[in-house]
Amino acid sequence: MLNALTIDVEDYFQVNAFAGIIRQDQWDGYPLRVDNNTRRILDLLDSFSIKATFFILGWVAERLPELTKEIHRRGHEVACHGYGHELIYAIGPERFRADIRRSKMLLEDQCGEKVCGYRAPSYSITKQSLWALDILVEEGFNYDSSIFPVMHDTYGIPDAQRFPHILQTGAGPLAEFPLTTLPLHIGGKEVRLPIAGGGYLRLLPARVITWGFGRINSLEQQPAVLYFHPWEIDPGQPRISSAGLKSRFRHYLNLDKTEGKLRSIFYNVQFGTMSQVLELDQRRSFM
Repeated sequence: MLNALTIDVEDYFQVNAFAGIIRQDQWDGYPLRVDNNTRRILDLLDSFSIKATFFILGWVAERLPELTKEIHRRGHEVACHGYGHELIYAIGPERFRADIRRSKMLLEDQCGEKVCGYRAPSYSITKQSLWALDILVEEGFNYDSSIFPVMHDTYGIPDAQRFPHILQTGAGPLAEFPLTTLPLHIGGKEVRLPIAGGGYLRLLPARVITWGFGRINSLEQQPAVLYFHPWEIDPGQPRISSAGLKSRFRHYLNLDKTEGKLRSIFYNVQFGTMSQVLELDQRRSFM
């Protein structure tokens, strides 16, 4: 079964874990590493003949327009990660609309095609910000991949649906591709293990993620999604020593192992773009 491979294109200093100590107006003072790291990812995907969806931050695209064009030229899907990497529930509807409109227009100008997909910074579409789904439809998006069906201190809707489905918003239908979780039964209770990627990819052995995807594909007959960031294959990135211990742990854990894990997973799991998987899933739903 085809699963979705996604890359959230942002740089190491733009993550939410460092937002309290690195302001957006300071970003230009940090060396950009996202260009080289993303091109390394493109080469890696070429070696496996994999096409992926790249959710590109508008701030990055504005400074590296050739990167967006190269992603598109190599046959990958360009999607939107917003412009300023701010938590949706923190900025409110008006700023959210302006943020996604600015980024969507920028990306469409660069790749020459309509941008259909969106992913929120730090998966910040939660029960506090479900109004964002209506705005996405109004601004011309066809699908979203922002809802993480887990409990977390920053994001998550623990009781959300686990697999792709159509949301009926006040503005019209929107396809939702939630981040993948694997249900485990512990002590008579169901616990959802996040296996979609990011920090979980760096924490869990590759064989666990491969096994989880296989279980979801075969037993639940559903597609899964894997995500990671360009900075996660860059163990040589500068350290933000002023960040708190928890933030540093989350950000720097096993950076030197990410690429090897990805290679292992790519050998064993079939991947495509998010639009490809959603199209196949929609066809399957009506069979």
